[in-house]
Amino acid sequence: MKSRNDGLQTRAQHPCMPALGLFALLTLGALVLAPAASAQTRPAAPATAAPAPADNCPALLQHRFDRLQDEKPQSLCQYAGRVTLVVNTASFCGFTQQYGALEALYSRYKDRGLVVLGFPTNDFGRQEPGSNASIAAFCESTFGVQFPMFAKTTVVGSGTNPLYQQLAQRTGERPQWNFHKYLIDRSGRVVRSYASSVDPKDPSLVKDIERMLSEKS
Repeated sequence: MKSRNDGLQTRAQHPCMPALGLFALLTLGALVLAPAASAQTRPAAPATAAPAPADNCPALLQHRFDRLQDEKPQSLCQYAGRVTLVVNTASFCGFTQQYGALEALYSRYKDRGLVVLGFPTNDFGRQEPGSNASIAAFCESTFGVQFPMFAKTTVVGSGTNPLYQQLAQRTGERPQWNFHKYLIDRSGRVVRSYASSVDPKDPSLVKDIERMLSEKS
């Protein structure tokens, strides 16, 4: 007669043996019932938006940059078909007050298709020394910035990011200081350049924005 200890030892050596027969039985039952159950109870797959074809994204927007707030990569192609105002920003500059006017401009025209894209940089006068998190907090708490902002970057010199390389090539003008502005039309083909001293409320800039908004891509 086997002792109780012998049975325990056998189970320890083959821990899956007692459940094997039950597993096979359950598997056979699942195969028999699966077609009817899946047809009746399987939930419909959630609808997902197909990514925009590359042909619909202008070359100027075929770039990815980390978002300022959480440093998650973002494709600029999501702004294809909009009028885009690109601005290199800084928190400790004489033009920093332009943040408020940029936000007002964005709020006024975003429903018509304008997007403002902010690119903080420490290139000029070391006037953006903080971290991405501190820049994001400053922009939100001081000026209520809601337009898209991206992680600190380089807009002049050997390390210039690819977007700013293209913008300089298209216009023949590189930023000379913080808050230089580039305005891109809906098609991504026409680019206008504005010096840092041009306020976002300047009538000439507003007129150009309104004209581009009225044009089809």
